[in-house]
This record gives sequence, C-alpha cells and structure tokens, in this order.
Amino acid sequence: MLQNTGKLAGLTLFITGASRGIGKAIALKAARDGANVVIAAKTAEPHPKLPGTIYTAAQEVEAAGGRALPCVVDIRDEQQIGEAVQKAVDTFGGIDILVNNASAISLTGTLSTPMKKVDLMLGINLRGTYLTSKLVIPHLLKSRSPHILNLSPPLNLNPVWFKNHTAYTMAKYGMSMCVLGMAEEFRGQIAVNALWPKTAIQTAAMDMLGGSDIGKQCRTADIIADAAYVILSQPKDYTGHFLVDEDVLKQQGVRDFDQYAIQPGHPLLPDFFLDEAPELLAQQMEQHGATPAFKPPSSSATPASGGPIESTFDTIKGVINEDVVKATQAIYQFDLSGKLKPTMAFMSGKLRIKGDMSLAIKLDKLMGRMNKAKL
Repeated sequence: MLQNTGKLAGLTLFITGASRGIGKAIALKAARDGANVVIAAKTAEPHPKLPGTIYTAAQEVEAAGGRALPCVVDIRDEQQIGEAVQKAVDTFGGIDILVNNASAISLTGTLSTPMKKVDLMLGINLRGTYLTSKLVIPHLLKSRSPHILNLSPPLNLNPVWFKNHTAYTMAKYGMSMCVLGMAEEFRGQIAVNALWPKTAIQTAAMDMLGGSDIGKQCRTADIIADAAYVILSQPKDYTGHFLVDEDVLKQQGVRDFDQYAIQPGHPLLPDFFLDEAPELLAQQMEQHGATPAFKPPSSSATPASGGPIESTFDTIKGVINEDVVKATQAIYQFDLSGKLKPTMAFMSGKLRIKGDMSLAIKLDKLMGRMNKAKL
C-alpha cells in the first residue's frame, strides 16, 4: 500500500457515504495521517445485510489515529447536511476537504426503471453532490488546503454507456459535471477533481450486481483510498482532472497492483465508463463464475414489432413494476386469444383481452385502477 506522508495531518475531511466501502477506506487512509473525519451517512443502526454504521466507522477511524465525528445524514436533505456541516465546523474549527462518495445505482433500462429509483439516483448522485458541495464550499474557501473530490467517472459520451441504464448514467455523469463546472468556477481557490477505478472494486454494491463470485475479479477499496490520498495531497491549483486510480498510482511509482487484488493473479473486471463495452463486462463476469445483474439485453432478442399489440404491452411494461405490485396487492393477468400471441403477465387484478377487442379501452381501465391506487 502507498505509504502515508503526513500531509493530511490536522485537516478535516467531510466524507459522504463513509460508513462502509470506498468512503470508509478513504476515511481510514486519512486517519493514519492524524486527520479529522466527518462520517456523513444514513446508517445509524446495523443493516441486516450490509456491514457497518457511522459509529463503527468512527471507532475504526479513531483506532487508526484520527478523530471522528459521526453524523446521520441523508444528502438529499438540505437541513441534515447543513447541521452536519455546522457540527464539523464547531468540532474541528473548519472543513478542508469534501469527498462526495455517496451514490445510488440501478442498472436498468428506461421502461424497467421505476421513477422512485430515478429520483433516488438523481437525488443522491447529482443533487446530493451539488447540494453538499454548495454548503461546504464557504468553509473550503477559508482552508489552507481546500479540495473537493467526487467519486465519479470521466465524461465518456459513447452511447454504449447510456443505452442500458440511461438514468444511472445521467445521475453519475451529473457528479462529473459538478467537477467540470466547479473546477473552473473556483479555479485558484479550491481544487476540484474526480476519481474513478480502473477495475471493479469489491463493495456491497458490486456483490449485489455480480453475485458472491464477483470478488475474485475485483480489487479492494484500498487502491481508491491510496489514489485519493495522492490527489488530496496536491496543491489547490491541481484541479479539473478526471483521474483513474491505477494511472494516479503509476505516476507515484507503484508497479505492484497485485497487492490490491482480492485474488492476486486472477483476471480483473474493468469498471464502467472506460473502454470495455457492457457486453464484454458481462461476458467476462460469467466466464469467471459471476452472474451480472446488469447484463444488457441480447442483441439476438426478438426486435420490437411496430404492431399495436406489442406497442401496447411495451407501454404496460413501463407502468407496471414492483412498486405497483406492492401497492395493489393483486394480480394483473393478460390472456390473449385468437391470432394474438401470449405476451406477458404481471401481479394485480385480472384482465382478459380477446383478439377482436379494443386494447385501448382495456388499458384505460388499467390506468384508471392504478390512478385510484394513487401511484
């Protein structure tokens, strides 16, 4: 691992999503310098499936040599962020570094992504990053070593990174656009940069996306923490960069990257938004035993028909989802007869469609039922 140099000693870092994963790894790296760390995250009580809370993370930070301030923060809530920022200033005398790490992910297509998840991703990734930055910047302007570091990708506008999960890409690129704009807006005053992993990092989110066998294709969060440490040790005129962890560390003379591997010597999975296409990522995961939840649609799948039947059911797919199922607590069943082919069935109220009947009328009734459920 990259050796600590003491450059962050006495500085105060405000890190969102620092109760586990990459956020906590960055917090621990800074703590070994003797930094102060504000752990701004939602997890105050143990999660049944995810390790760690803001309090256990705080204990680890202090055990590593730093000072910790755990704060319950939903970064979509302006009041909660404002209160945490003020606690940080009251406790440590100011804020020197902001790490926008908190993020939400759903690698689903447009018709299969409920607006609840769209709002969650945009609310945390884009709005949360912007809002937290806005509230912390007045304090960074008073710092001797002011930095904002967003855990977000380079702005790669290749459509391949949009087609399978437009909402997630928009939300994540929103964080990167904050870097693009704020770096120029505060040039000479605050260093604003983005950091992204070259390969997949083993986190709870990655386990969810790739299954239990994904770990051997990943690196640990320590590689991100080491790269972040290098960036945050730079002067404030080092700004506006979209950086990749491996490249940052190579410039520091690091050559042994097996030290960061979960299983040294095993082929690694490239991360999103770089050069490998999603189809290749899914193929590599499957070759090594993982099951990607984000597997893109097969190019050999039956193409959408221009007929009214398929178009109608495409519309239905876009409005009946898991949230609708939970709200209605019944069964939507579509039985097609005549020359029509059976197409789909969803949970909630029974509806039969004959070949010579108006699908538009039946769909209107379905939409009316959903409206009554206040969805």
